[in-house]
Formats: sequence, structure tokens, C-alpha cells
Amino acid sequence: MAAITFDFNQVLVFRVAAVIAAIFIVASRAYADLVFTSVVVIVRHEKPPTSVRFCRLGNTQIISETALNSKVGRGVLYSCQMDIDAINAARELIAPYVKRTPLARSQALSDRLGTGIYVKYELFQKTGSFKPRGAFNKLLNMTPGERAKGVVAVSGGNHAQAVAYASKTLGVDAVIVMPENTPRNYLDATRGYGAEVELRPNIADAFARIADYEAEGRTFLHPFDDPLIIAGQGTVGLEILEDVPDVTDIVVSIGGGGLAGGVTIAAKAANSGIRVWGVETVGADAMSKALEAGHPVTLDAITSIAKTLGAPYVTDRTLALVQQHLESVTVVTDQEAVAALKFIAERLKVLTEPSASCTLAAAEMLKGNFTPDSRVVLIFCGGNVSLDDVCGYIGVDN
Repeated sequence: MAAITFDFNQVLVFRVAAVIAAIFIVASRAYADLVFTSVVVIVRHEKPPTSVRFCRLGNTQIISETALNSKVGRGVLYSCQMDIDAINAARELIAPYVKRTPLARSQALSDRLGTGIYVKYELFQKTGSFKPRGAFNKLLNMTPGERAKGVVAVSGGNHAQAVAYASKTLGVDAVIVMPENTPRNYLDATRGYGAEVELRPNIADAFARIADYEAEGRTFLHPFDDPLIIAGQGTVGLEILEDVPDVTDIVVSIGGGGLAGGVTIAAKAANSGIRVWGVETVGADAMSKALEAGHPVTLDAITSIAKTLGAPYVTDRTLALVQQHLESVTVVTDQEAVAALKFIAERLKVLTEPSASCTLAAAEMLKGNFTPDSRVVLIFCGGNVSLDDVCGYIGVDN
């Protein structure tokens, strides 16, 4: 990313000033043979506008200087901290440690939705979810000294296992702080990978504990609000583009927004016309609430059975990515997610988490946006579900 400031000593209409700045940038890049994946142009006026002003021309985003400290301004800068170069670098770095998961067309789902449906089986990733991609990218970018002091993470499940697994693989001591209602299979798996587990009453209390561990020198591996984590998750998008080059739509679950943000960056870099649709479940819908409010909000409680979507809040960074790049965020009920889970198990012969099956439930609601010629990819992001949980879900669907 490049950030460039322009001074305008006379008052110009903001968009006129923005166009002048953008033309200058395009000409400069062509003349100097420079390549920026994204450019932020900061327009400084002698008499700045009183309101937040920004616009976008291609991969150049133009914003008035007075807007930089606003939520919108921070969002523009946050989103531009992430680009395809970071995702490509992550892919090369983590390749020895993660699987390239399969992607296949589903005739059963295509017939059901009346369009071309493909499934990215990320539940076959090591530890059963996409999360090791981000965890390895973060750990491998740390210095040896930082790794020697250990890491700490907060998670209700999949991020916990990923950090534990990646840390064990790289010889890093890991502490995972988890809410007390975490399913036993997640706790057992996290401990099985060698991490120390500390239980707290709820996810908010778990996050509050992190400062103590950071004071001891440990590095916090945030589950989603970290450019390196997002870049790692974005490698899922690179694989989708290789397997379905003519993809038109991607449907992806949202917990904190790291996966959706990374996949969207990868998709839009290849083809700005690719549409990305986010999905949440009722009771684990922090992103939807944030979009409605215009800023991150904290959920009072996570009531959905899709515990791995249960981020208590999203952040300015992930909210900005969703605001700027996703078509929408569809919220489905637990009942709809479970009905989709049962159909997937019976017809595709794989057992997903509700956080993955909800993509099918959302695609059902969104199918009016697809044509018979569409190429729609559903990301099955995780499959860490116990048989006891599945038996309990059956009652939810009835």
C-alpha cells in the first residue's frame, strides 16, 4: 500500500480534487513503472470540508485529511493495509504446514439451487478448519525472540486448536483462554495439541485476561483482527480462484470477519466483479449488528449453536472490509443451519459444523441473485462437531 498526501491551496469541490489527485497517481505510476496494489490519496484542503469525505477510483482510495480520524477514515486505511501481495506471501510461507483442500462441484446442491454450486472443503484442513492458515502465518512472521516468550490466544474452538497445533509444530509455548461453555471435544483437542488451557466464565472475560499474559511477554494471536491472520485466511481465496477461475459468487461464514475479509481481498484482486456474500446465525451476528449500527458493537451473549461464529464483537478493521467489499450479510436461524447440515450429511456425505452449513442455508435465501450459469462457491469452513452435538441439533431442527 502507498499513502500520498496532496495539498490544495484553493477550495475545490472534493471530488474534483480527488480526480486531479487520482490522475496524478495513475500518471506517476505509469511513468515511474511502479506497481501498488492499493493507494490511499489524502486530500488536504485550505478550508477542509466539515463532513467525512472519501471516494474510490479503481484501487485508489481518496479521503479528505479531516476524515482520517473518523470511523470511515480508519476503515479506509485498515482495508488498505491488506492486499493480495500479503496473501501471496502468506501462501508461500505456510505452504509446508497446511493442506491445499479440495474443491468440487456438487450436483445435488446445483440441482437444489438451480445454479452451479461448488464446495470448498476447508473442513478437511488440519485441525478441521481453515484457522491454521492464519495461525501459521502469524507465528512464522514473529521473530525467534518473540516465539521464545510464547503466545496466548482466545477462542471458543477452532482458533484454539489451530494456535495449539501451529505452536506445537513450531516449538512455541501456547496458552489458550477459552470460555467455560466450550464443547469438550474442542477442549480435548486443544490440550491434545500441547497447549495450556485456561477457562473463563465467558468469551468477554477470556479477552479481558489477555492483558495479563501480554504483560508477561507473550504475543497475542488475535482470532481475526490482525493483518497477518487475515492474510493467512485469504489463501483459501487463492485456491478457490485456481480451481474455479470463472467463479461469480462466494458464500462465506462470518465470525469476527477474518476469513471473509481475506477471501474477499483475494477474489477482488483477481476480478472485481466477483460477489462475496457473508453469513451469520441469529445469536452469533456481531457483524450484522455492527453494520446496522455503523460501528462495532458487543453482543450481550452468544446464543447460537454455531459457537465457532461466536465472536462477541467485530472490529473497525473487519467491519471496514465487509462494508467496502461484501454484497451483504445474511443472517439465518439455527434451525435453518441444522436443516442444511442434515442435507449436506445425507447427500454430500460430510459432517459440517453449523458455522459451515449455514452457507447453504444462506445460498437458499440468496438464490434469486444467481443464474443457471453462475459459479457459486460455498466455503465449508469447519467440521469440528461431536456426535453428541449432532444428536442435540436434531431437536433444534424439529
